[in-house]
Amino acid sequence: MTFFARHKIISALLIIVLLIVGFLAWRMKGPDRSYRVSLDLPKAGAPAPGVLEVGVAKVDITPDLSQYDTWTDANNDGKYKESDGDTWTDTNGNGKRDLVWMAGFSDNRPAKGVNDPLWARAIAFRNNGVTVAMVTIDSIGILHEKFIAVRKSIDPSLKIDHVMFSTLHNHETPDTMGIWSNMDGVGAILFKSNFDYAYMAKVQKACKDAVEEAVRGLKPANMTIAEEVIKPEGFVDDSRDPQVFDLKICCARFTKHGTDETIATMISWGNHVETLGSSNSLLTSDFPNYLREGLEKGVGEPNGAEGFGGMALYFQGMVGGLMTQLHTTVPHRDGQQKFEHASYEKAQALGENVAIVALKALRGEKAIKIENPRVSVAAQTIFAPISGMYGYAIALGLIHPGWYWGKARTEVNAFRIGDLEILTIPGELYPEIAEGGIESPEGGDFPGEPIEVPPLRKEMKGKVNMIIGLANDEIGYIIPKTQWDVKPPYAYGETEEPQYGEENSGGPDVAPVIHKESLAILKRLHALQ
Repeated sequence: MTFFARHKIISALLIIVLLIVGFLAWRMKGPDRSYRVSLDLPKAGAPAPGVLEVGVAKVDITPDLSQYDTWTDANNDGKYKESDGDTWTDTNGNGKRDLVWMAGFSDNRPAKGVNDPLWARAIAFRNNGVTVAMVTIDSIGILHEKFIAVRKSIDPSLKIDHVMFSTLHNHETPDTMGIWSNMDGVGAILFKSNFDYAYMAKVQKACKDAVEEAVRGLKPANMTIAEEVIKPEGFVDDSRDPQVFDLKICCARFTKHGTDETIATMISWGNHVETLGSSNSLLTSDFPNYLREGLEKGVGEPNGAEGFGGMALYFQGMVGGLMTQLHTTVPHRDGQQKFEHASYEKAQALGENVAIVALKALRGEKAIKIENPRVSVAAQTIFAPISGMYGYAIALGLIHPGWYWGKARTEVNAFRIGDLEILTIPGELYPEIAEGGIESPEGGDFPGEPIEVPPLRKEMKGKVNMIIGLANDEIGYIIPKTQWDVKPPYAYGETEEPQYGEENSGGPDVAPVIHKESLAILKRLHALQ
């Protein structure tokens, strides 16, 4: 008689242990494990810069709600709770509860309808033998492996050297991370049984299609860039000390070569996309919808501005810290109305106010017409140390699948389009890491001199410098290490609990690595000039 026959219980336990180990190993492996990017273009001997070529495209990523179930909200709080009397109807007849779960704030927020379409918008650039594309997506955030899959699906005959993707961190769109999809226990979390894989595939295909259309539509273009520094009042609040903001509205306009006909306007600024708040049940791109419409169609009187036409693209900036308009009173341009509480009127006022700033900046005396629109790119796969609950979640493959011995694979990029320089960050950067003002407060968990210095924006060499967040990934808040604060006594006079932030971060060692790797990628970009 064999050992296993004599010891059936031990054998069964051993098999169970092996299955668990195998399952965890599979979860920790993650997709495309060998994927790496390390890119520095143009190479020596590349063609001399000529006329810049620019192309744009947009693809609708709004879910078709007729393909999903409907629900009733008994107490009109925007959350699905059967204990409150909420019910659902199997509208699509498949016997499953298929609702569009909205991301941000909390789970159990199903969509009831659509206020305005959601988009994946792409802009492509070509010059001196280099072709790159950038995509901005109306989404809460998308993880790195999903973008790798999009890159690998793009038509190779287009000879695109690199594609960067960024999300708006929009809290009024479908869950694309699997965090808010009505989790019903550990089993649902492990297997993501409620995650809408079909919608995620729709978004990925939209990104691919937008990039390919933008590149196929490349045409000779002229370029103008500008930036405007705003005051935070009426635009944004910082809900965590120290008070440091992303106050530079950076923008670029591309026109058909030799004409004033706009191909695209591109703008970057840091502010959470959450004006409608947690009770909203309509899908919307929030204030960026009105910002983009203002750039394209103009903003009416009183005190409006004429639009540029073409297509507008908004890229999210630095939103850690926390940059938000939730507590901001936004003034209407008429000088009389003010919007304090969550509403579409507030979202429209904020978007149009930012649009007016950008429209005037690009038409103003400080606007810069680019004479040498050379295209350069540097990109690098990096590994960020992840700890705490984030680390456990990644190790189990619950979020951001792929565990690299205590680190998560992610990416930093740097671009140069003429005198416009762009640095991309794979999460929600605290502005003080880019703008300066990092503190080492009494009560912080890691006292000492700030580590993330010098400030990133001061190391950039463009006449206008964009820092784009949630780019190619979403690894959460990127918090200066000396400001990390989860242990009492708490910093900044907090007594009962620390300030909000750390629970949505990968740990205190993420920021030093992102800062170091960002400096390195900028140095590589500057060596290409």
